[in-house]
Amino acid sequence: MLAFLLVAAVSAGTTAALTYREARNAILQTAQDTAVRSFREDVQQSAFALPVLGGPDLEEVLRDIARKGKPRPWVVFAEYGSVRASSGENPVSTVITPELRRAAHANPRGGFERVVKDGVPYLTIAMPMVFKASPDSELPSGLVLYAVMRMTDEQVNVDALLLAARDGALPGLAVALVPGLIAARSVLRPVRKLREAALNMGSGRLDTRIPVRGSDELAALARTFNESAAQLQRSVRELREAEERARRFASDVSHELRTPLAGMLAVTEVLDEDADSLDADTARAVRLVSAETGKLAVLVEDLMEISRFDARAAELNADEVDVAEAIRKTLGNRRWTDERVRTELPDGIRARLDPRRFDVVLANLVGNALRHGDAPVTVRLRTESRAPGTAVLITDVIDSGPGIRPEALPHIFDRFYKADAARTRSAGSGLGLAITLENVKLHGGTIHAGNRPGGGAVFAVEIPLHTEEARG
Repeated sequence: MLAFLLVAAVSAGTTAALTYREARNAILQTAQDTAVRSFREDVQQSAFALPVLGGPDLEEVLRDIARKGKPRPWVVFAEYGSVRASSGENPVSTVITPELRRAAHANPRGGFERVVKDGVPYLTIAMPMVFKASPDSELPSGLVLYAVMRMTDEQVNVDALLLAARDGALPGLAVALVPGLIAARSVLRPVRKLREAALNMGSGRLDTRIPVRGSDELAALARTFNESAAQLQRSVRELREAEERARRFASDVSHELRTPLAGMLAVTEVLDEDADSLDADTARAVRLVSAETGKLAVLVEDLMEISRFDARAAELNADEVDVAEAIRKTLGNRRWTDERVRTELPDGIRARLDPRRFDVVLANLVGNALRHGDAPVTVRLRTESRAPGTAVLITDVIDSGPGIRPEALPHIFDRFYKADAARTRSAGSGLGLAITLENVKLHGGTIHAGNRPGGGAVFAVEIPLHTEEARG
């Protein structure tokens, strides 16, 4: 649109400027040619006795020439040596320039010049009087006549031309604006619809389509967008169906395995009790089966928990608890009260948490630190103020091991991710940190993993601090 208006403005301005220039030159040239020709003829028909003496006779001759002036009367000046006379009140003109005087003395045919004095335009003409020594030669007499004519009428006409050129260009621009707007709208409307459709696609409305009109490039773009959107919708639908089947499969398998696993666990417990009475090889096999059955039971429980998160069936049963007491209870239930685990738990911090899920979060982090890090493991509780009126509960779990490799940090919460590629089997299910992340999200919080400068992994759980007092 701007380019179109720029071209229209340049075209209208150029046309108006050229028209104005030509008309102006024509007006000024006509007046100038008429005045020069008339003054030359009048001077050639006049006779002066030399030497020229100033006085009423000279002034009368000058007034006679001035009255014959065309296209309007002039003021005529005469200069001869020190003699100065004019047809007006002042014998000397302030409009005649030194350049025009030099041109009059240098050229026997004289000259002319347009001058603006105090904002008034003038035409000044210089015509020297000469002797006709022969048909081919002329001798200067020393007498020079000057004609000064106001060009106010021509200036009025020129100003009127300028006003007409301007008034003609502006409506032209206004007229050009209408088709420009129509053309721009025909381009911008499809682009605007394409933008709206892209925003709808980004917000998840994959059934968005653009009406196709015409056969130009924008119509081809709309068809391509519709085809791409349809293909994307099919792909997303297939992915969702595959994801749903995978979730349903994991959930069904987990449920189906629970009953036989319960029986297997009961049998392995009995076998464990009688393992000491068996021979060494059989006892080792029994203990191996018992350990692997326990791992399988943990994996099934974790898979069921993950499937509940995927199905958005997990619920938060929050209650106001003493956080330090809840942490001590978690550590005590798992017998982590010896020198392997250190605590920094200030009393008096209360928050609305789901005790069972917070217990799972803390147990997974501390157990992970003990298995893959090194003792002692520090559990630190604190609060921080972020935005005005907003506080968070922060629980740090810090181990004394080598820390987490930098390339493993972005994937530490992925399901079944193993930070040690050579470690094909582990004591856990590989879902502990993923379940921890989901439980923290369910509380509206975040969890971060990193390394201390001196060594050791750090897990920081941040949960918005909501107490009964704050809610009231």
